[in-house]
Amino acid sequence: MIRDARPDDVRAIAQVHAQAFGASHGRVVAALVEALHRRAAEDTVSLVAVADDDHVIGHVMLTPALLDAPRRLVTISVLSPLAVLPERQGQGVGRALVEDGVARLVQCGVPLVVLEGDPAYYRKLGFVAGHDVGLRRPSLRIPPQAFQCQKLPAWQDWMTGTVVYAEPFWTLDVVGLRDTSEPDS
Repeated sequence: MIRDARPDDVRAIAQVHAQAFGASHGRVVAALVEALHRRAAEDTVSLVAVADDDHVIGHVMLTPALLDAPRRLVTISVLSPLAVLPERQGQGVGRALVEDGVARLVQCGVPLVVLEGDPAYYRKLGFVAGHDVGLRRPSLRIPPQAFQCQKLPAWQDWMTGTVVYAEPFWTLDVVGLRDTSEPDS
């Protein structure tokens, strides 16, 4: 079952991300979720998948971002993060979370959703490469193939340009991939 995340789900959501992403990266992702919840706008979608006993087994967030289009700034959505407990992966939980979240964006009139992720997984859910629809990724650290989008019914042809993520993504430095081959001096 998919439902809106509630304040009492915070600890369970953090555990899902920690298990799905590994302890250290999971802590950063949990901090991102907390920061995004703190600044949650009316058009933020935070959903959990729960087992029969209401135990949280998955989580997705879709938060407002901007598209710097030639005509004007357009409010769009970023799908991040998405996590499912490892033992529940491959059972359609992630798909259900994404589909429910995107359906809610459609109801709100959001024209576009973007993400950073595995093209093989997200292509099955209707996502395409962002550059194929005239989008520029918010950071060169995002591999071009990983920057994906899904046009929603409110999208119009002129809605192209650079995507600008919300501040918590930058503060927590979770945009794209960092080069870790050189030690800090």
